[in-house]
Amino acid sequence: MHHHHGDENVVPAGRHDHGAAGHDHDHGHVHDQGHGSGILAWFKHTFAHSHDIHEKVDDVMESHERGFWATKWALVSLGLTSLIQIIIVWFSGSTALFADTIHNLGDGANSIPLLIAFAFQRRGRSRRFTYGYGRTEDLAGILIVVSIAVSAAVAGYESIRKIIDPQPIEYLWWVVVAAIAGFIGNEGVAILQIRTGRQIGSAALIADGQHARIDGFTSLAVLIAVGGVALGVPILDPVIGLLITATILFILKDAGTAVFRRLLDGIEPEILAKVERAPLHVAGVQEVHEARARWLGHKVHADLHVTVDRRLSIDEAHIITERVQTALADHVPAFGGAIIHICPCSHVETTPSGAMV
Repeated sequence: MHHHHGDENVVPAGRHDHGAAGHDHDHGHVHDQGHGSGILAWFKHTFAHSHDIHEKVDDVMESHERGFWATKWALVSLGLTSLIQIIIVWFSGSTALFADTIHNLGDGANSIPLLIAFAFQRRGRSRRFTYGYGRTEDLAGILIVVSIAVSAAVAGYESIRKIIDPQPIEYLWWVVVAAIAGFIGNEGVAILQIRTGRQIGSAALIADGQHARIDGFTSLAVLIAVGGVALGVPILDPVIGLLITATILFILKDAGTAVFRRLLDGIEPEILAKVERAPLHVAGVQEVHEARARWLGHKVHADLHVTVDRRLSIDEAHIITERVQTALADHVPAFGGAIIHICPCSHVETTPSGAMV
C-alpha cells in the first residue's frame, strides 16, 4: 500500500486539505547554533553552511515566492549600485573604476539564472515535468559556483600582477566613494539572499548571496588599498587581494559542496534522522525502515516504509499515513512531500492469556 503526498495543491503551512489529492507542507524550524560572541563567532555565523540554519518560514508566503522576491530585489539593488558607480566613473574618468564597474555588472547578471529558476518553480508541476522544476534551482547553483571560481581566479591573478608590476591608484577620493557604494550595495544583497536562502533551504540562493558578499569584501579591500597608498605602504593592495582570494576559495568549497551534493541527491544526515524519527510520534507506527530523502530545489522529498498492525483496515492504514505526513511536516525542515509505504507487521502480539491485542 503506497500513499504519495506532494505539493501539487498548495495549502498554507500547518493546514492539511484532506479532500485534495496532494498536500503542501512548508514548515521551517529555528535551530539555535550557539554562535556566541566575538570576531570568530561572527566569522562562523557569516560563513555558516547552507544546512546549518533552517529559520522560520512565513506561513503566508510560499518559499519559492520568497526566493523569487529576494532574487528580484537583489538584482534591483545591484543595478542601483552599478548605476552609482557608473556615475562616479563618468565624473572621475578612472579606467580602473570603469573595469570594476563592468565586473560588478557581470556579477549582478549571475542572479538572472536563479531568478528564472524561481520563476519556473512558480508554475508548479505539469504532465511533462511531474516533479516540478526544482532542478532548475540546482542548475542555477552550478552557474553561480562557476562564477565564484572565476572570481577567485581573477582576484588571484590581479593580486599577483600588482605585486610583479605595481600600478599607482589614481583619483583616490573617487575610488573611496565607489568602494563604499560597492560594499554597502553588495553586503545588503548578501544579507538579503543568505537570510532568505536559509529560511527556505535554498543552497543556490545562499551561494549567490555569498558571491555578493565576495564582491562587497573586494570593495572593502579597495579602501584598505587606498589607506595603504596614503600611508606610503602600497604593497597592502595586493596582499589584501591575496587574502580575499583565499577567502573566496573557502566560500567556493562550502557553496560548491552544498550545490553538488543536492544535485547528486545527497541529504544531510540530521535531516534523514528526522525523517526516520518523525513517524514514530504517530500512534500505530511500529517501525520505520528504508527511509530515503533528497532535496528537489529547496524542498525535501522523502520515501519511507512504515510498519503497522497487519489487522488494520485500509481506511485505518490511510489515516496513519495522513498522521505520518503531518508528523514529517512538523519535524522535517523545508518538507515538500513523501511517498509512504505501509508494511504489515510479521507477527501478532498476544497477552499472557493468549488473547490477541
